[in-house]
Amino acid sequence: MATASDIPSGFEPHFKKSAFTDPWEPLMSRTLDNQVQIGVRVSSAHCNSRGLVHGAFLAAIADNAMGLSVGVELRNHGLEVGSLVTANLSIDYVGMAAVGDWIATDTEVIKIGKNLCVANCLVGKSEQPVARVNATFQNRGVNR
Repeated sequence: MATASDIPSGFEPHFKKSAFTDPWEPLMSRTLDNQVQIGVRVSSAHCNSRGLVHGAFLAAIADNAMGLSVGVELRNHGLEVGSLVTANLSIDYVGMAAVGDWIATDTEVIKIGKNLCVANCLVGKSEQPVARVNATFQNRGVNR
């Protein structure tokens, strides 16, 4: 279990909870001016049978961080945030992380559009990328 002493400054328990992510707790996050970062101290619940962080877990936290970051940027541009739905997601696994590593997302929102928004995200440990993720989000449920 992650303790306050081994979590980077500004990270707090993740504010967005769901039954899907409950087994991966404690997820941590911090909100910056242009993004929401998600971080976690890797445990066996995040790993495959070889003890390495599972690709599906990396995709899930990147998807979550990018969607929340798109919401931040929509609000920064004075636009209404509806229900952001992932329309496309692609991921490249470029490194490895194992039990005990701290990994966190770093998202850049590339385009804010009327209906579609595009973001990319690096998930990394100690300045080393583990995954590179790109996604397109549909902003649904907004009256335009």
